[in-house]
Amino acid sequence: MIIAIDKRGSINLPAALRRELGLKNGDHLDLSVEEGGVIILQPVAIYPTVRLSEQGLAKLGEARKSGISEMPSWFEKEMDDAKADSDREVS
Repeated sequence: MIIAIDKRGSINLPAALRRELGLKNGDHLDLSVEEGGVIILQPVAIYPTVRLSEQGLAKLGEARKSGISEMPSWFEKEMDDAKADSDREVS
């Protein structure tokens, strides 16, 4: 398949190829260049993360225990991920 590079350096993936690969608007691709100039594009998922200090995690924990309101489920997952990250040693 031959595609052109426009004046901004962008390339367009034909709609048939995007459909075949299940790619849609807003998806991200990782580009790597292999030996001999071979270009490889691979779909990647990007997940937003929330990083909190121990103090921030403690405040969120207190707010959660107060029972005043419930946090959205997506934020609870982010909190769990933040706790897991805080347990790891940083090198």
